[in-house]
Amino acid sequence: MWFLLLSVLALAEQQILSAQAGKAVDLGYATYQSDLSIVPGVTSFLGIRYAASPTGGLRWRAPQAPAKMTEVQNATTQPLQCFQASIAGSSGLSTTNPFRKQSVDKRDTVGVTSEDCLFLNVHVPTSQTSSSPLPVIVYIHGGGYDAGNISVYPVEDFVKASGYGLVAVQIQYRVGLFGFLPVQMVKDGGDLNTGLLDQNFALQWVQRHISLFGGEPSKVTIWGQSAGAGCMLQHMVAHGGRTEPPLFRAILMNSPFLPFQYPFNDPIPETLYSEVVSQVNCTHSVDSLDCLRKVDASLLLDTDTGIGFKNFLGTYSFVPVIDYDFIVERPMETISRGRLNGHTLLVSTNTHEGNIFVPTATLVQNNFTFREYVTQLFPRLNQHQIDQIVNIYSKIGLTAVPDLAAAVMGDSIFVCPAYYSVSAFGQQGRKAMFAVPPAFHAEDLSYEFNTFGIPPTFNNTNFQKAFQDAFLSTAISLNANSHINYVITPEWPDWSQGHTEMLFNKTENNEPVVKTFTTDPEVLERCT
Repeated sequence: MWFLLLSVLALAEQQILSAQAGKAVDLGYATYQSDLSIVPGVTSFLGIRYAASPTGGLRWRAPQAPAKMTEVQNATTQPLQCFQASIAGSSGLSTTNPFRKQSVDKRDTVGVTSEDCLFLNVHVPTSQTSSSPLPVIVYIHGGGYDAGNISVYPVEDFVKASGYGLVAVQIQYRVGLFGFLPVQMVKDGGDLNTGLLDQNFALQWVQRHISLFGGEPSKVTIWGQSAGAGCMLQHMVAHGGRTEPPLFRAILMNSPFLPFQYPFNDPIPETLYSEVVSQVNCTHSVDSLDCLRKVDASLLLDTDTGIGFKNFLGTYSFVPVIDYDFIVERPMETISRGRLNGHTLLVSTNTHEGNIFVPTATLVQNNFTFREYVTQLFPRLNQHQIDQIVNIYSKIGLTAVPDLAAAVMGDSIFVCPAYYSVSAFGQQGRKAMFAVPPAFHAEDLSYEFNTFGIPPTFNNTNFQKAFQDAFLSTAISLNANSHINYVITPEWPDWSQGHTEMLFNKTENNEPVVKTFTTDPEVLERCT
């Protein structure tokens, strides 16, 4: 009897120790522990350092491995966001484009923002019932490549919504001029596109370490919205579509953001760099990049913000460039070749992507014509090409200049990149249209997450599950039709079958509408 009791006690003690050990993960360079449950049934490890602090001599250099930490690290607090002026970034406010031929209010960033920001979060089922490693979602936030952080996006929702059938990761990366400072000087004395290199380094971290959290490194899906989806597109074409070894198998994109992507040494990036150097008084330095590395980060942030505001309406300054190494050519050239990283793609767009980037009052007050708007938006187009655009958009049933401006803005940087991308994936590509009114850019976020900070305007459980499950199913099985909790979604053909996509909308009586439709051929003609 005593022997049996001692055996039971020993077994119970072993189970307790095992449970405690399950809350601590040894990564080799550091051990992180957490008992945090943000949503029921999910344990969240917050603020895991995946790279060394990119400060001082590591500014504008590729991310480096973190130093070894001997003490156990508490992983229950969100990391500070990367240096940025605001969560909305610094999109252009100027009625003219500085590339067609400053004083900034400072904000208190203490305790909110840090240049030392290369951290990630991992969310796992608290009680993993599967004997096999779980599929993994890696979520990359948006924000115009100029803002954003991981605390805004509750990816722990994905773990619960999947029936605790996956592991979710979210990462931070350098934004603005800290992550996307172009020019020959940076290439010679550092690295270009460091924000993208941060993401690539984090994806490599996932390959090395996610199994320790119960994830399967061969079943990684990358997911993002807006500039986050733009990052998906960049990784899709990275190394000419030949990244080895592969870092992911599926791609989920909501409103992929693809602004103009110039070669790093193009006159426009050169002008941006010169403006930065001038603003921080490094013009007369023998080594301007070395001078920039010694400038206080707050001054660089003010410079970033000021340059951003001087850009043309709704556009961003510091974005990815062609570096001829990680991004070897214009993304559309790589996509047209059909050789891409990733096996499966699900991409969505919203009905009115461009509206929030077009300030109606500013256009009206300045008596803009549509031709003038197009001329400023596309600084490299000649008059014949501008005439073509004006002619095409005069036939789409819109007359007000702000409406036409929103249409051309939305098509050029969100809608067309989505169709370019899905066309390249053949039978492994699917397309969705989010149309719940007003269906502006980013409104779909309220339906992708269950606990997003902005609740959905159409509060219908079946609709939200149908929309969310399509993405989760693709991550788990590479098939949007393998619904985890099938509700109202019909069979979803791939886009190559007659340009068929799935519509997510509602009726005037607030009934969900989820049905297939054929892509408007006029939209595809405009994209061409």
